[in-house]
Amino acid sequence: MKSIYLDNAATTKVDKEVVKAMLPYFNEKYGNASSLYDLGQESKKALENSRKKIADLLKVNKDEIVFTGSGTEANNLAIKGFALLKGKGHIITSKIEHPAVLEVCKYLEKKGFEVSYLDVDKDGFVKLDELKKLISKDTILVSIMCANNEIGTIQPIKEISRICRENNILFHSDMAQSFGKIPIDFSLVDLASFSGHKIYGPKGVGCLYVKKGIKLKPVIYGGGHEKSLRSGTENIPLIIGFAKAAELIFKDMNKESKRQAKLRDYLIEEILKIKGSRLNGSEKNRLPNNVNVSFDFVEGESLVFKLNFKGISVSTGSACSSKKLEASHVLLAIGLKPEIAHGSLRISLGKFNKKEDINYLLDNLKEILNELRRISPLK
Repeated sequence: MKSIYLDNAATTKVDKEVVKAMLPYFNEKYGNASSLYDLGQESKKALENSRKKIADLLKVNKDEIVFTGSGTEANNLAIKGFALLKGKGHIITSKIEHPAVLEVCKYLEKKGFEVSYLDVDKDGFVKLDELKKLISKDTILVSIMCANNEIGTIQPIKEISRICRENNILFHSDMAQSFGKIPIDFSLVDLASFSGHKIYGPKGVGCLYVKKGIKLKPVIYGGGHEKSLRSGTENIPLIIGFAKAAELIFKDMNKESKRQAKLRDYLIEEILKIKGSRLNGSEKNRLPNNVNVSFDFVEGESLVFKLNFKGISVSTGSACSSKKLEASHVLLAIGLKPEIAHGSLRISLGKFNKKEDINYLLDNLKEILNELRRISPLK
């Protein structure tokens, strides 16, 4: 049976070149980067070279890069770290953020912070007029993701940044999904979160861009690593893997994004020929690898299981919440009825996918849809 992986928004296969770069630091160059002898200093040099590599790709200073254990941790450090240092204030985010942002905001509400959750339109774009109205003298931070992990909609980051600058408010963006896929001007944000396993790097590593001059309160205490913002012995192999993955994905970004966008458009065109199907998210301003569709009279979970039997891996939404029975908060926020939201699929392409993978998916998807609709109690 074939094995077709089309859930690259959940995680990606680690590139062979990334694995090759990491291997020596597991069993040959294994020193603690805080140690003074040669083996430790070799790890320290590798750590700082990785920091500089990522900073150069972002066109920022290497001292503005803080390594973390994940994109989730980077979001926590950015939002919680800034808010708790301030002690009080008002935060604005959107209703379609990843749980790594929404759950932090809920935590801060319990600590006495006021949080406003921006509405989005039917395509998933935040409402800029509402953002302007929500800003008050107490607003300290706006956190809006660059591109949505479920529906792929790319937010108007330039306009959001301008509104924040005009009101002297910090702007954080979760960029885990957009990093290495689309060109981004990182000078538009004050804080930005990234994740290694979304870019063909290892799991368990991420980083946070912290613009010079911004102070944060640590969320992990200990020996004072990463400029006292993230204590804990640095995971040198994973950091090296993250930096190598970033180097590779940025090198091929323009060419690869165009290739994936072509496959994406072909897939969308063919799926929309199927009766009772609809595209979720923006038709034009979406990630080059993202397709999110809903189908009448079927359950997304059933589609996922049936496709899995054919060797095809896709999802119904964010992998972090895929075991939940509730409809996607993102799809509900863009106005879909629960029964339609439950019939959704997220198909996310990667650099290892080819057109034959898409055709194999389409052939099996049509067959499975017909089968499920024949027995559906929803019809």
